[in-house]
Amino acid sequence: METSNPLLKRETAWSTAAADGSTMTLEGAVNKSGILLLICLATACVSWRSPELQGPFVLAGALGGLIVCMIGLFKPATTPVTAPLYAALEGLALGAIAQISNVRYPGIAANAFLLTMAVLGVMLFLYATRIIVVTQKVVMGIVIATGAIFVVYLAEFILRFFGITLAYLHDSSPIGIGISLVIVGVAAFNLLLDFSVIEGNVRARAPKYMEWYGGMALLVTLVWLYLEILRLLSKLRDR
Repeated sequence: METSNPLLKRETAWSTAAADGSTMTLEGAVNKSGILLLICLATACVSWRSPELQGPFVLAGALGGLIVCMIGLFKPATTPVTAPLYAALEGLALGAIAQISNVRYPGIAANAFLLTMAVLGVMLFLYATRIIVVTQKVVMGIVIATGAIFVVYLAEFILRFFGITLAYLHDSSPIGIGISLVIVGVAAFNLLLDFSVIEGNVRARAPKYMEWYGGMALLVTLVWLYLEILRLLSKLRDR
């Protein structure tokens, strides 16, 4: 099964047999995901309480998290170390970003977190009950949509160097809000793909350390989802 999450696209990472015969379990993947989320929340609280260090936390957290994530992506056996480190670094960045947003829009950070957890719960329910079946057509649609979003964000990043901004992407017009809703929806549906890949590779008896790999993959999607919900709520507050 394909997924747009780069951490879950590398099928070779899942296919390596564990040297000691231990294999990945669904319970283990859930537990590791929970641990990573708690680490992320803990460091987010640290940066939240240190507004004077917002800039360094955002920079170190974002860049450090990207580097650690890439190491885990290409060296999955390192994820028992890199996954917790990624969670800690992302937490620093997210806490600072959330605090900055919360100063301008009081209560928005907590609302975004609650909505992110609600979306996670809903998508897990929809997947577990097979109300939404992750077929190849569904996968292709989400992969294409995610790729399109990536291209738009990349283009916008490059154009900013020339003083050009893309219309509607950041404004609070009805079109801008609609765009944010679509992006939030795409991010949410990526969770379904992640669940599917993790479940499939549990059945394939992937190595035990892949529980951390799968947990980090889910956290990557949750971080994206949280940021997009935070952006959407900010637009709604501006109206």
